[in-house]
Amino acid sequence: MKDELVIVLDFGGQYNQLVARRVRECNVYCEIYSYKTNLEKIKAMNPKGIILTGGPNSCYEADSPTYTKELFELGIPVLGLCYGAQLMMHVLGGKVERADVREYGKTEVLIDKTDSAVFAGVSTPTICWMSHFDYISRIAPGFEITAHTADCPVAAAECAEKQLYAIQFHPEVLHTKEGSKMLSNFVLNVCRCSGKWKMDAFVETSIKEIREKVGEGKVLLALSGGVDSSVAAVLLSKAIGDQLTCVFVDHGLLRKNEGDEVEEVFGPNGPYELNFIRVNAQERYYAKLKGVEEPERKRKIIGEEFIRVFEEEAKKIGTVDFLVQGTIYPDVVESGLGGESAVIKSHHNVGGLPDYVDFREIIEPLRDLFKDEVRKVGLELGIPEKLVFRQPFPGPGLGIRIIGEVTAEKVRMVQDADAIYREEMDAAGMDKIVGQYFAALTNMRSVGVMGDERTYDYAIALRAVNTIDFMTAEAAEVPYGVLNKVMSRIINEVKGVNRVMYDLTSKPPGTIEFE
Repeated sequence: MKDELVIVLDFGGQYNQLVARRVRECNVYCEIYSYKTNLEKIKAMNPKGIILTGGPNSCYEADSPTYTKELFELGIPVLGLCYGAQLMMHVLGGKVERADVREYGKTEVLIDKTDSAVFAGVSTPTICWMSHFDYISRIAPGFEITAHTADCPVAAAECAEKQLYAIQFHPEVLHTKEGSKMLSNFVLNVCRCSGKWKMDAFVETSIKEIREKVGEGKVLLALSGGVDSSVAAVLLSKAIGDQLTCVFVDHGLLRKNEGDEVEEVFGPNGPYELNFIRVNAQERYYAKLKGVEEPERKRKIIGEEFIRVFEEEAKKIGTVDFLVQGTIYPDVVESGLGGESAVIKSHHNVGGLPDYVDFREIIEPLRDLFKDEVRKVGLELGIPEKLVFRQPFPGPGLGIRIIGEVTAEKVRMVQDADAIYREEMDAAGMDKIVGQYFAALTNMRSVGVMGDERTYDYAIALRAVNTIDFMTAEAAEVPYGVLNKVMSRIINEVKGVNRVMYDLTSKPPGTIEFE
């Protein structure tokens, strides 16, 4: 039930979305808000529970993020994690100081209160993920210590009477072996959530809400052929039928042959009854991107051009009341609209339309969902698994997988290299093991020798990551034989490339995409 809401207050921690994701794994709806959200708004939302995230600051410093004491007096269960735990102690009369020994990484935690509501069923000792340089040196009045480590006297504390819980480590990360159990205990046992928020309920509710909002209006959907927009298209189609028109813009920044593949699925000969319009705008985009190298400027140009194309198509169709976009929750948060963490990237489909665009309103039916939840919706809607589980592709397309200026020739190189990479990964069965993989074109040129001639050509970077929710990711261990075969084929088959590299960077500190 979506009326059962748990709120995550973001204090700038890198794992804020993971916290929300873990709560949703308990089939409880969860949203992220900045710590700057005022108390009256929180009270109006009537949450079943509140979770305070980690953060990079020291809570005792004057300019550090904080919250009013009244938050802990609402009678709503509160769970503080890392910085959130320290802040809870600090605000309620405890003491936090700089630690002599910083704890970082996997740490053995001993549970002192095994009958604690949040540690029910958790073994002792248990392995947890620590990341802190401050520590709680004195707990707040009314609290008791419930866990410790060799170097941290207060790994957890609670005031069960007031349903306040402080945990120094990070239960949301996979490195904390029983972290999901702890969060489940808090959400289901302490907050008394029913755990009945599921995808079938989401589909049913969304279709009803869309019908009520749209009425007799006409709707235009930005269809890219990716998972998000495809799921949005089918969801809207089931809700409003032929009131929906899908516009697919082939901006020349798609994967090899992808434009034709999208038309084959969603076009007039496909299995879905959609009003489908394909706009071939390749030259238009290349002209706009000529000479542009800065990543954010490229994103904004591509996004603005999307809006212009849709506006033009809407005028051809006639009156269009709503624009549908496949925005998902990580887009919202990473664009700085959901929480407190810094803007990681700008998205052309987040934050609304410019005032001069002639649509009444945006509809974003997937805005509250993470990627794996979107896939569950797709399966619930009966979309074939092959489409639901296709490789993710960014809204700006290959524009952000080409470092530096985008040209038709560079697009050809990265398309060909990416097609070879995906073909060989699939042939090796890696498509069932690796979360996402693609080729990107670097802006580096280097000397090589091909045949009897020296070359001065570009380097391709191969990326493969394992991730559950795309909030964090680790480089996948692709067999050397597969990488070697991919390298050989790219060098031999892709004109203009003479070097292939493999990217080992995790997220964080890197992002999954290159720009």
